[in-house]
Amino acid sequence: MRALIVVENRKHWPVAFEGAEVVAARDYLTERRFQDMRRAAVFNVCRSYSYQKLGYYVSLLAAARGHRALPSVATLQGMTQNALVRLAEQELADQMQRDLAKLKSADFDLSVYFGRNVAKRYDRLSRALFGLFPAPLLRARFAREEQRWRLKSVRPIPASEVPDGHWDFLLERASEYFRRPSRASVSRTFRYDLAILWREDDPYAPSNERAIRRFTRAARAQDIDCDIIEAADLGRIAEFDALWIRETTMVDHHTYRLATRAQAYGLVVIDEPEAIIRCGNKVYQAEVFGRHKIACPKTLVVGPGSADEIEREIGYPLVVKKADSSFSLGVWRVETREALEDALRELFKESELGVVQAWTPSEFDWRIGVLDRRPLFAARYHMARGHWQIARHDGSGRPRYGKVEGVSLAEAPADVVDLGVRAAGLFGEGLFGVDLKVVGGSPLVMEVNDNPNLDAGYDDTGDRKAIYERLAGFFRTRLDRRGDGAEPRRENGG
Repeated sequence: MRALIVVENRKHWPVAFEGAEVVAARDYLTERRFQDMRRAAVFNVCRSYSYQKLGYYVSLLAAARGHRALPSVATLQGMTQNALVRLAEQELADQMQRDLAKLKSADFDLSVYFGRNVAKRYDRLSRALFGLFPAPLLRARFAREEQRWRLKSVRPIPASEVPDGHWDFLLERASEYFRRPSRASVSRTFRYDLAILWREDDPYAPSNERAIRRFTRAARAQDIDCDIIEAADLGRIAEFDALWIRETTMVDHHTYRLATRAQAYGLVVIDEPEAIIRCGNKVYQAEVFGRHKIACPKTLVVGPGSADEIEREIGYPLVVKKADSSFSLGVWRVETREALEDALRELFKESELGVVQAWTPSEFDWRIGVLDRRPLFAARYHMARGHWQIARHDGSGRPRYGKVEGVSLAEAPADVVDLGVRAAGLFGEGLFGVDLKVVGGSPLVMEVNDNPNLDAGYDDTGDRKAIYERLAGFFRTRLDRRGDGAEPRRENGG
């Protein structure tokens, strides 16, 4: 994807460097070559972004041309809306108090250049601001009120307002931003760019390093290049064509914000924000399963004061689940009234509703991976040794898992696969993992996960190569369908 730095007067951006072209705003707006350019990232550093001024039109026409503008018109509008600034203040509250605590003044202006500040101690706050308001050059104003720092305003700043003493730092950060070391060894060009959100040190990462490598090879065979990104790269997401989230997703979390931002920019996304919302809540799942008659253990959605109903309708033993439980956390097996009341008390500390199910023991769970409403992989998840769940938490911070056996789809029970596909289809067309048990010879759905594990050497052993080829093909088909990838990217984004 071509990178364009658009400025009203090219003299205001004194240095050109590899990876980006400096363009006058009027040239960008009027020259035919920019109108015809199919793929570009536009970094708008004009003097004025007011309605119908040059800077406004640069971002507006970038959107019309299918270019990715930073800042977008939506970002520009968001900076002028007090409600959005207040929401940003809530999200940044802890970071603001930590980073600004030692300041003696009552006011403070923070200049953010491509997500960084000249003072390293403000890096985290700067990157967070850039993630919330993706603009190449930002200025945030803070004020101390009643012993707490408040965010008063955020606005993009033009290149002409950058102090002389900041230019060396700004150019270094811009050069670093446009330079992609992970692509330096790639000797060919690719039609599309895909970002993978993944951390090697994440104990709950849904894919291991080998799986990421296998997917990357399959994607490159489909003319899709891959970059590993992290949570702090929220502001960079407009550079890419697609996003695959390989961190555990949650609604009140950077994974959801990243998915939402990516979808707004028109990226092909796994997992979509709607899938994160739907799969992240057991209460929603219980309602959907009941409405669509998906076979599952006997289930109740419960609120406070429901112990008598639970005993009457479910009976012991039973399982109490938090609405947003995952990795076997927030789940209790209950065999007595006292234990039930303890579990419900803990449950309702965080949510008005929860789920109670009949306990359905089994030697292992089936995991059916589903992509685009078709089966992708199958695996058997055995219970952790000496435990009733597939994951056992002993306080060490790293769960202990039972054995995982990948099984080819051809060998998996047809009724299990069919039910898994039907259940996943109620949640979307992306990538899902459906957990099922076979009880009395019949499959029961336990839950649908939007961010299923896909670990090399475990989940993928049944149909290894085909799994990654299908995943890469999913992205390629949807990118082609989107129809804005006519030009291959030049090396290093130039």
